[in-house]
Amino acid sequence: MKEQRRAKRTPIRINLEVSSVFKQGNVRVRHMHATIEICNISRNGIGFVTESILPIGYYFGAKLNFLETGKSLKCVAHIVRQSKEEDKKYFYGCEFVGLSPVFDYIFDEIEGLDTGGIPLL
Repeated sequence: MKEQRRAKRTPIRINLEVSSVFKQGNVRVRHMHATIEICNISRNGIGFVTESILPIGYYFGAKLNFLETGKSLKCVAHIVRQSKEEDKKYFYGCEFVGLSPVFDYIFDEIEGLDTGGIPLL
């Protein structure tokens, strides 16, 4: 598989529920209630696993709370790839859309944390 990462990925564990996804042109899928577990994060996006099947090319809004730093971030993620995992789960790669570089300090703090192999959240 071709490496597509543009920024350093940091292992992290955050649980998040996606209740709807949307696409340009007011196409929206509601009432999904997909519980996802974020596995890694970078300045450019997130990787997560879920048992739900999410449509590639759609977007969802998220609020990420970084307990280790006390910071939070509201963002929009664009689902760009999917792969089948074990145990009926799927891995998704998403890129952040319209995230201002002013938030880079949050990722600087996260990347600087030494977790010693322990999940950050």
